[in-house]
Amino acid sequence: MAQASVIGSGPNGLAAAIVLAQAGLDVEVFEAEAQPGGAARTLPLTLPGYLHDFGSAVHPFAVGSPFFSTLALEQHGLHWIHGPAPVAHPLEDGTAVMLERDLGEAEAAFGEDGKAWRRIVEPFAEKWSSFAAEVLGPVPHIPRHPLLLAQFGFNAWMPATVFSRLYFKSPRTSALFAGLAAHSFLALDRPLTAAVGIIFGVAAHAVGWPVPEGGAQAITDALCGYLEEQGGKIHLSRRITALEELPTGLTLCDVAPRQLVTMAGDRLTASYRRSLSRFRPGPGAFKVDYALSEPIPWKARECSRAITVHVGGTLEEIAESEHAMAHGQHAERPFVLVAQPSLFDATRAPASKHVAWAYCHVPNGSTVDMQERIENQIERFAPGFRDCVLARHVSTPAGLEARDANLIGGDISGGAMSVRQMLFRPSVRQYATSAPNVYLCSSSTPPGGGVHGMCGYHAARLALRRARF
Repeated sequence: MAQASVIGSGPNGLAAAIVLAQAGLDVEVFEAEAQPGGAARTLPLTLPGYLHDFGSAVHPFAVGSPFFSTLALEQHGLHWIHGPAPVAHPLEDGTAVMLERDLGEAEAAFGEDGKAWRRIVEPFAEKWSSFAAEVLGPVPHIPRHPLLLAQFGFNAWMPATVFSRLYFKSPRTSALFAGLAAHSFLALDRPLTAAVGIIFGVAAHAVGWPVPEGGAQAITDALCGYLEEQGGKIHLSRRITALEELPTGLTLCDVAPRQLVTMAGDRLTASYRRSLSRFRPGPGAFKVDYALSEPIPWKARECSRAITVHVGGTLEEIAESEHAMAHGQHAERPFVLVAQPSLFDATRAPASKHVAWAYCHVPNGSTVDMQERIENQIERFAPGFRDCVLARHVSTPAGLEARDANLIGGDISGGAMSVRQMLFRPSVRQYATSAPNVYLCSSSTPPGGGVHGMCGYHAARLALRRARF
């Protein structure tokens, strides 16, 4: 039986390991930390009985992953929980814009922009399986559904600000779309930010924005269970510093390009090492986890219908926040992503108590304390929030990297999402490296960040096609 080693047990590393095990290889996964999962872990960060997602919390692309959906992970304990609405976006007037999961309800809720919203997202929501396989695939590639991809591309190239002016009449709809597009970690006047907003909007209708019961760790545990069922082995607390430490055979690396250079050394050509050195990390995240005595007291009560709440106000305010981040500055009123999973998942906190997860975007490696600014933003739309806080855990960009070496400078997206780094991620070789039988399968390869496993899936498929045993 051919041997394969995978470095890293994040969703991409586990996806790669499963593909290799399904092909009949003898697979071993080596994880530096004592707990598998990378950024998909759930940890007791505050008080006893409160469970917090270290990295990812809400998972539209995990539940909608073209690969994960083939694995019957529910047989390994994975159970998805949906809120009544995928996303809430509170506004200064005490109301909130709600993105409803049902497309008809969303059309009605958006009023004068409802028909435009339906025209934008319906073609892709109706064909999610085909659409997801295209947008979560290698870039560029020969499309299997060229007309569908061309229809998406017509709007996808635009900056989110331009797209909103073109399609939406109401500032409420524009504000909601700005929050969706801000997941790009780019200034909203940059090309392709509309693509991110559209994809997240489509996912809300096609598959929802659920959380796994028990936290993100449930996704990891299910993947580990499936891998072990296929005969794979996982070694925890095994930090690999050089590829020579591994058995001969295929090696897939769920690591950042910088780490690969260190591990592989002279096995990589000088030109390839230079190419990887030019790959830029993305902006960082500043995150705060909260143990709460009660739910967040939103002025707009409808916010309690959603697990995810985008806190940032108008399109102009969100654009200003993300522009500051993209130019190495720190917004006084940052765009804050909030998750409140315990409203619908009682396993996260003691009875009648709650948890919340919040972060904002900052320049890579930032050392600025954003806690007060994050809490000011939440208080702005939920007066009395601080009175509910029993304990908090702050994760600076350095703190995130300390718990997961892939999160360089707090970068949770696997590298800057510039046009060049979307097309050539992390180089023109994408998953392949200059060393035979060594492949990269992290979120620094296409399609990029997110819990979907598709980076690992595509890297493993390529490795199997090119393997030299």
